[in-house]
Amino acid sequence: MTPPDMPTLPALSRRQLLQAASLYSLAMAPCAHALAPMRLQFPRDAGAHPDFQTEWWYITGYANARGREAAYGFQLTFFRSRVPQTQGMRSGFAAKQLIFAHAAITDVQGKKLWHDQRTARWSGRVPRTESASTSNVDLASASTTDTDVVLRDWSLKRVGAELHATLPSPQFKLQLRLTPTQPVLLQGKDGLSRKGPDPEQASYYYSQPQLAVQGTLDLNNVSHAIEPGSRAWLDHEWSQALLHPNAVGWDWIGMNLTDGSALTAFRLRDAQGQALWDGGSFRSAGQLYTFSRGEVTFQATRFWTSPISRAVYGVEWTVRTPADIYTVKAMLDNQELDSRASTGAIYWEGLCTLWDSNGRLVGRGYLEMTGYAKALKL
Repeated sequence: MTPPDMPTLPALSRRQLLQAASLYSLAMAPCAHALAPMRLQFPRDAGAHPDFQTEWWYITGYANARGREAAYGFQLTFFRSRVPQTQGMRSGFAAKQLIFAHAAITDVQGKKLWHDQRTARWSGRVPRTESASTSNVDLASASTTDTDVVLRDWSLKRVGAELHATLPSPQFKLQLRLTPTQPVLLQGKDGLSRKGPDPEQASYYYSQPQLAVQGTLDLNNVSHAIEPGSRAWLDHEWSQALLHPNAVGWDWIGMNLTDGSALTAFRLRDAQGQALWDGGSFRSAGQLYTFSRGEVTFQATRFWTSPISRAVYGVEWTVRTPADIYTVKAMLDNQELDSRASTGAIYWEGLCTLWDSNGRLVGRGYLEMTGYAKALKL
């Protein structure tokens, strides 16, 4: 069936048009089918997959600075969303893809979260050089051969073995160089990660934990050099249908342990807060254990209520995994991000500490909680 034409809305602003296109693309997306097992190949699969509905490159980490360990947390994410009904359009101005980006810095000592967001269209055209440099038509683009995503003056690009991230904002700036210290971690079964009871709820998913971080964080025009020992985590996922119809959101942790291990744990929740699906992995000394359904549980033990959204988030959790029973503690309660000007969601994304069952501090990383302000839609 041919989808109807996009409505003409001349009175809307550019931001509202992009939001309308995003919502329309969700409504008109074709039925998804189960993803087939696939051997991920690099560097190609580090690049964009524009035939898939949804994709993101997601980096979180902590920065030692001014002689303090984990003085700052940082998060940067580039999202890509395919707009199905524009794929047959011949105009170079057709928004065949939408690219969004979020960036945030948690100032632990200052007890403040700084965040910003961007949105732009991409015609889907990749320059002959396969570089993601933008044209006069495109305000954003992504290479299909390696990590190279540009959204106006924000970018994430592989240079040699490193990932370089540049995200300037009026009140803060991230200038990062991320160097792998470990091999890529394939999540799920060889990179195919189930996210729900039905086979089509899945993604191709790999992580790059224990990234060594160099660079600077600028806050209010004051530059802070990132000191040795800082670590980051990369997740890259792409899918056709990630969420079960009954899913309202998820809870997820990605933790770099001080001994070099890496912990992933997540659950998808329904409206009653029950787990529809759970999973994750633990890699230590080169040995990877992938969690099966039912092996991960999340239980909140302390809560914080957002004064903005009135959403109630768990800011301290007991997370049971086959590796250990961990305690996850937020380093700052208020790490809620309002992205209604781009992806439309309000969610909590923040720097946390990780404690083992003996009460020892064993790592740091990020906790993400979505669907608490309102049900998440992808």
